[in-house]
Amino acid sequence: MISRWSLRLRLTAAFTLTMALILTAAAIGTVVNSRASLDESITESLQYRLRDVQSAADELAPVLTSGRDTAEQVLDAEGKVVASSGGDQPLLTPSEFAAAQRGPIIVEHPGAGALTGPVRVAAGPAEPRVAVAAVSLADRDAAAADLAQELAVAFPLVLVAAAVGAYLLTGAALRPVERMRARAASITAENPEQRLPVPESRDEISRLGNTFNDLLGRLHAALDRERQFVADASHELRTPLSVLTTELELALRRPRTQDELTAALRSALGETERLSQLAHDLLLLARAERTGGGAQASIVELCPLLTSVVDRLRVLADVHVDCPPGLTARGNPDDLQRAVSNLLDNAVQHGSAPIAVRAQDLRDGNAVIEVRDHGPGLDPELLPHIFDRFTRADTARTSGGTGLGLAITAALVHRNGGSVTAANAADGGAVFTITLPAGRPEEP
Repeated sequence: MISRWSLRLRLTAAFTLTMALILTAAAIGTVVNSRASLDESITESLQYRLRDVQSAADELAPVLTSGRDTAEQVLDAEGKVVASSGGDQPLLTPSEFAAAQRGPIIVEHPGAGALTGPVRVAAGPAEPRVAVAAVSLADRDAAAADLAQELAVAFPLVLVAAAVGAYLLTGAALRPVERMRARAASITAENPEQRLPVPESRDEISRLGNTFNDLLGRLHAALDRERQFVADASHELRTPLSVLTTELELALRRPRTQDELTAALRSALGETERLSQLAHDLLLLARAERTGGGAQASIVELCPLLTSVVDRLRVLADVHVDCPPGLTARGNPDDLQRAVSNLLDNAVQHGSAPIAVRAQDLRDGNAVIEVRDHGPGLDPELLPHIFDRFTRADTARTSGGTGLGLAITAALVHRNGGSVTAANAADGGAVFTITLPAGRPEEP
């Protein structure tokens, strides 16, 4: 709960800081733009007033208008005041007067006569005189100050309201996350089927919840597989251990002849070899299923590999190889040899001759190895689980196998980026197909 509130406060603080920066920039921009607009308006009005003074300066006795914030003057060629509505002192310095004789100018003074400073002065020639118009900028400064003061009062109120709204909205946004966190904390190994509550809105939080639910599903499936594996392994180990214990107990129960002891030891040796083979297969399967556990893949020529595997089994069954020369695949040679050997051993034990091994190159960039026998085929009910651990037909449970050969084959093929499938041929027999990514022979 503390962490949730901390996140909520951190998000609110970040939003408030961002809003403060935005409002400050907006306030500064508003004041600057307003001041610039007022300046432009004042300058334009002052230029109109200057033209009026220039028109009046042609008269012998110019008549000028006066105001609380404005002043007008007409200066002769020597810079003396001819007519004025803003005091007897000239509003221009000597240098400004000389510039005004050459063309229009606009200058600002801290003060001018009775006008409250700062004062903006516009002057221009009115041959042979100089016309001068001045306006106080005090109202402009007062308007800008009032606007800045109003914004300084209003924007903090807006910022507080935005912070409160952000705090409430953040709480509403994090509420689904808190529900998912509470549900995740309640999921244990005893109830792994529970899933996180996902909000109906299709947003990032909803996608996050769906992703975690998919992850929980995969973890649940992996946990079920591990539990089943442990149960199956325990069941498979129980039988040879029980037989081995019984043989040794019978051998020790009463004095035995040499032949009886030899028979007991042979039986115990057979069960020990079965345990050793089971442990070896379990270790190989664990290594094959571990990510990155295989050797580095390379380009493998399939014809020599298949021929070497088949030559080992020719004395046991009628096995034929059909492989085009130069056919290659990408994978680890030891893994591929073990996978094909397992399929051939399975065909020899449970199928009938002739057994055919055929390899070909597909147009989609894959190489295929097909192992087919002419036996009774696979049990349709067993077919979907043929590559699971300890999956064996009833007739195979007395053959001495561990039930891991096909599972090891699938793990080895998958580790090399391929796939393996099993099916029954239309004219009888089982067909196992290994699909591997094809490759080109490496150049020397």
